[in-house]
Amino acid sequence: MVVTEQGGLARRVVELLTGAGQTVAAAESLTAGLVCATLAEVPGSSAVLRGGLVVYATELKHELAGVSASLLETEGAVHPEVAAQLAAGARERCGADWGLGLTGVAGPAAQDGVAPGTVHVAVCGPDGRHARTLELAGDRDAVRTGAVGGVLVLLAEQLG
Repeated sequence: MVVTEQGGLARRVVELLTGAGQTVAAAESLTAGLVCATLAEVPGSSAVLRGGLVVYATELKHELAGVSASLLETEGAVHPEVAAQLAAGARERCGADWGLGLTGVAGPAAQDGVAPGTVHVAVCGPDGRHARTLELAGDRDAVRTGAVGGVLVLLAEQLG
């Protein structure tokens, strides 16, 4: 499995989405596809997982996910509004009911003055956008895994 610790949470999210007859897509920066891979591990996920965008490079956040170029220029790629716009872009571009957006610094070094472990996650759905900032400890793997868990928790909260 890709992220065994997240297996139960991913199963719960797939169950909630299936029960609601809804779909999800993700625009991932620091996780580089790990959210979609984690959801795809769950049997039956093909009914709810529409797809995703890996937008590791800053310019791709704008070009593929529709994040405001001026936001990226003024605030940088690691910002709560970037996560929210990534989520909205994933939802729109993949034709999903829910979009997930993740951006942050996995480390080991800071990026644009932002400390490693700083992660912004967001969901965008029928009732609007919801974002959360996480401060995660550990190495790159721990930060990336924590980011996956953080966005799945945020989605599960919205799904009820």
